[in-house]
Amino acid sequence: MRTKKPPSQHWIATVPSSGVELAPSDRLETLPVELPTLTLGWEAVRWASKYLRQPNGPRAGQRFEFTKSQIRFLLHFYALNDSGDWLYRRAVRRLAKGSGKSPFAALMGLVELCAPVRLDYWDSNLPGGVKGKAVSMPWVVIAATTEAQTENTMRMVRAFAPKGSRVVRDHGLDPGLTQYNVAAGGKLHILTGSASSAEGGEFTFVVGDEPEHWTPARNGPEFAATLADNLAKSGSRMLETCNSWEPGAGSVAEASWDSWVAQEEGRTRGESKILYDARVAPPNTVLHDEPENCERFGCRHEPDEPHRAEIGLTEGLEHVYGDCWWANLDAIKERIWDLQSLESDSRRKYLNQPVADERAWVTPQEWAKLTDVDRVVADGEDVVLFFDGSKSRDATALVGCCMSDGHVFTEYVYEPDPKHTTEDVVPVTAVDSAVIRAHEKYNVVAFFADVQEWQGFVRVTWPDRYKDQYWVMAAPSGREPAHIAWDMRSHAYEFAEAAEVCHEEIVSARFTHDGDSRTARHVGNARNSPYKGRMSISKESPDSARKIDAAVCVIGARMVRRLALAATPKKVYTGEAFFI
Repeated sequence: MRTKKPPSQHWIATVPSSGVELAPSDRLETLPVELPTLTLGWEAVRWASKYLRQPNGPRAGQRFEFTKSQIRFLLHFYALNDSGDWLYRRAVRRLAKGSGKSPFAALMGLVELCAPVRLDYWDSNLPGGVKGKAVSMPWVVIAATTEAQTENTMRMVRAFAPKGSRVVRDHGLDPGLTQYNVAAGGKLHILTGSASSAEGGEFTFVVGDEPEHWTPARNGPEFAATLADNLAKSGSRMLETCNSWEPGAGSVAEASWDSWVAQEEGRTRGESKILYDARVAPPNTVLHDEPENCERFGCRHEPDEPHRAEIGLTEGLEHVYGDCWWANLDAIKERIWDLQSLESDSRRKYLNQPVADERAWVTPQEWAKLTDVDRVVADGEDVVLFFDGSKSRDATALVGCCMSDGHVFTEYVYEPDPKHTTEDVVPVTAVDSAVIRAHEKYNVVAFFADVQEWQGFVRVTWPDRYKDQYWVMAAPSGREPAHIAWDMRSHAYEFAEAAEVCHEEIVSARFTHDGDSRTARHVGNARNSPYKGRMSISKESPDSARKIDAAVCVIGARMVRRLALAATPKKVYTGEAFFI
């Protein structure tokens, strides 16, 4: 059992002091903060509290008691709009190993089988403002690609509703090893195997067990798509319960995360949403309890501001496990510290952090550590810019870097349809407007841009407007000297050098950035790519939907700043020193 006090919360805020919300990928808690007004969630809580008993642990046999976080999830999952439709079309609970995902998934299966969790009528005097009724002919499925993945959840179903129990008697249940039948024609059972085995089922609720293992090799994505198609016919829903995935494996869990991030960034269509429930350790959590202080890293903060460069393992685990009173953190720490335990497994299973692909340029955690949303780039501030553009089916980005301290900020990002199935064309006018705005707002002392596909703007339009204000030319010599045009095809080696330097700057926390979620995603998508003895970056495959253009611009902007610092400056900077 948990015996220690909850940790201090200064480093887990969703909204920093500036009032700017963190990027979706940087949030340490993902459930919406504000509770819904209309919800059937209280009906689920009331039913489970009446009928279910704690099946194991120190409270075995006692009435089931929800944690606050479980109630919050239920209230959101069963939230309704004014028309009586679900606010969320599906849900994901991604929690650390030992957080009680399987018991809760089993509870949800029984709630959907028996409880009054469909709208009957409105009643403002009831909690949630709604009176519920049971699902007619419920068909609940515990689904996975292998039977072994369903065992934990189905075992808890049997423990919650054993033969002779009150819930079995009152609801006319016929318990079995892998299936429960209801007298009125309903059923709950496991479903595994190929997509064809799920075709046509009129399911009313699906628990997707361990979708981090639903990979293409196991036919996982096709299986998930078939389940989703079946549920869509009746407006029914699926709950995925998972640990963190292995990035790049193509799992359903990773695809669901990408979809939720796209939703939160406003890149999706439709009104109904994905409900995502995750508690993630801070990115600077270390796997020991002797965290380094700020002075080692030269952090800048007020003397009385609580801040550290690293978070100790115990404090990180206390955040991840939250109100899971049953979690034995001492045992978890001993497992993490076992000499046979891999750090990647420990971070994925117990800190709930997806561990980067082995080819990743930098990890999401390394990039997230540099976030400083309170750093405001002032009007008139000296900055440099880097631009990487395309015409269609690829992203376009404009990223800046402050001369004073090297802070990186995202000025503009365009991304095509996330499905990557259309020939979306980059909005030229919007890109040009972004360049104009940046030059009007800041004192741009250097601006480099890749040439390919933007020849007219890079060689003529933009230089004609702004060349007189730059300290550094992109191509000061050669057959075609240029103020802005920096053709990456002919500067591949220099870019690879810059990528290596930028990588070292990131892992050693030499600069900060604004936390832009699009740039964070592009940085996370970048893969190491050897080039003539150097290490550049590239996409995971040439036609990948995972874009890296903003990451290219981060490298470029940091490079341009170093060149501008090396030139004869018009000002003396007291920030980060120039280095190669």
